[in-house]
Amino acid sequence: MATTAEEARAGLPASRVIRLPGIVLGVGLGGFLDGILLHQLLQWHHMLSGTNHDRIGVRYYNPHTVSGLRMNTVWDGIFHAVCWISVLLGLAILYARVTHDRRRVWGSRVLWGWMLVGWGLFNLVEGMLDHQILGIHHVHGGPEQPWWDAGFLVLGALLVAGGYLLQRGGAPSGPAAPRATGRV
Repeated sequence: MATTAEEARAGLPASRVIRLPGIVLGVGLGGFLDGILLHQLLQWHHMLSGTNHDRIGVRYYNPHTVSGLRMNTVWDGIFHAVCWISVLLGLAILYARVTHDRRRVWGSRVLWGWMLVGWGLFNLVEGMLDHQILGIHHVHGGPEQPWWDAGFLVLGALLVAGGYLLQRGGAPSGPAAPRATGRV
């Protein structure tokens, strides 16, 4: 199996070189947006706030009590730690794969497209696993709960499709791309 550095030297398209770091960064950043916006700012849910109706028997921690909110905050913190590790891992992979014209890579539609794909994958996996299969929490409780959960999945699918289309139209960048002639 060829390594990425070998692939880059062989002149493979730059999109392939930054696909994995873009997706991993998108997963982490999408998770941060979910956690900051839905868990903290809007307080629509926490990591275990739906366990009173879950499908796997996790103990219920009522987020409207101090002790329940404390346990949900711990699990929200674990969720954010996983997001943080994903962002660090994505940056490390990107740094290792891109050895020149880093500024150009950060401005490329290819990287941002793959990051949108990663964010969409986060929504799809988190929405299917936590909302649909495990039922440990939902986007927003109440009578419209199924619509919020479905909207979260639709947003994920749109992000994957939009990101994929965005990266396809991007100019090559990365180790295999032609070098820029001047600094901007």
